[in-house]
Amino acid sequence: MIATADKLIEIKDLHFAYGPNQVLKGIDLTVHRGQIVGILGVSGAGKSTVLRLIGGQLRPQRGHVRFNGQIVHELDSDALYEMRRCMGMMFQAGGLFTDLSVFDNVAFPMREKTDLPEEMIYDLVLMKLQSVGLRGSTDLMPSELSGGMARRVALARAIALDPMLIMYDEPFAGLDPISLNVIAQLIRKLNDAVGAASIVVTYDVSETLKVVDYAYFIHNGVVVAKGTPGELENSSDPSVRQFIHAQPDGPVAFHYPSVSYAADLGVAV
Repeated sequence: MIATADKLIEIKDLHFAYGPNQVLKGIDLTVHRGQIVGILGVSGAGKSTVLRLIGGQLRPQRGHVRFNGQIVHELDSDALYEMRRCMGMMFQAGGLFTDLSVFDNVAFPMREKTDLPEEMIYDLVLMKLQSVGLRGSTDLMPSELSGGMARRVALARAIALDPMLIMYDEPFAGLDPISLNVIAQLIRKLNDAVGAASIVVTYDVSETLKVVDYAYFIHNGVVVAKGTPGELENSSDPSVRQFIHAQPDGPVAFHYPSVSYAADLGVAV
């Protein structure tokens, strides 16, 4: 399904830490134009951090992110702003402006980044909302939306300008099964229609592997597996198998590292 072999994003030896917590320990990752790439992993694996490094919100300790030929952390403020005009982002929590209506939320990037007349903006906003099934919600405020509806509005805003790169941070969270399937197929259709590249960050394995061309599995700060959906489903790596098949026992621990429960309770063992 890859439209061209051109690399839109190239990540090399990427390291990043939040204080003493080393989240990424040398990530290599590539996204080609026309491709949908999934970044999989348990909560806290650093998936959303990768998106922030791509967008230039964070600076790596080592390594680099190259977007459309430019190393992101070397750009000045003006160049970084221009780069971000080529990106669309669906935030993990939606990120809607609470004081703006659904219509004005979707229109915001058009008004902020273009000189389009209001008549054209009106038509484009209705087109984007129609694609996510919410054309009738234009006058609603974010507080009047369900969680799933808010995420669909956030998706409409992310694709408002048909960007070169669309990043989806947990796009399937909070959606009912019908909306989830519609949004998954919409991500695929939008990507193919405009020849963009998309990154889907998620822990929803079943839906993600249906829609992506290639996926990376991050565990303990490194890429432990990568490949097509079929290759990951047949991976022999224990952590990948545990994650993909939702197995309760394996190398991925449920409990955050701590002293023993008995020691916390002051019970002698």
